[in-house]
Parts: sequence; structure tokens; C-alpha cells
Amino acid sequence: MARPSRQQRRERRAQQPALAGAGAPPTPPSRPTQRGGGDEFERRPRTSENVAKGGPIRFLQESWGELKKVEWPDQKAVISGTVVVIVACVIVGAYLWLNDKLWAYVVQHLLLH
Repeated sequence: MARPSRQQRRERRAQQPALAGAGAPPTPPSRPTQRGGGDEFERRPRTSENVAKGGPIRFLQESWGELKKVEWPDQKAVISGTVVVIVACVIVGAYLWLNDKLWAYVVQHLLLH
């Protein structure tokens, strides 16, 4: 099952009654550990039987749930990122082209004569 999205967590926190230390971050729920010395926490080994229980439908549902949590960039961020990549490609391409011409000259005129 997919984890709750950020918006869902915020809504759940807003519904909870205010705590005594206003502004203090909420304490995370305690998790049982394996070190505790017993049967508090038991992991099942990952076997093909456990994986096959979900099947492709569950995989698609969980994938869709994860995609809904992604913070997709807006148009401005996409354009600026694209410009940065193109400029970097031009700079690296020019450097490699000049380096190639330099070494072609060195090989042609200094090593082959």
C-alpha cells in the first residue's frame, strides 16, 4: 500500500488537537526494533510467493500512488533546467572540438613529419 502524500499528512495533522508545546515538531511514532530481544518485530523473508501476492494490479496501484506524491516542476523550472543543460552541452562540445583540433594538429605536424 502506498504511503500517504504530503498533503494527506498535513490534513491529518491539522485535524489532531493542538499539543501542549505549540510549535514543537510532533514526535514520531515509536517503532519496535529487532534489537528488543524477542518477537516484537519480525520481518518476513522476501520470496517469490510474497511478491506474487500483489501481482501487476497492486504494482500499478502503488506506482500510481507514488506518482501522485511527486512534486512535478512548473513550466518555468523546466525551461530554466533545459537552458542550463543546453548551455552546458555547448560548452563541453566546444571544449572537446577545440581539444580534437589541437591534438590533430600536434599529430599531423609534430609526430608525422
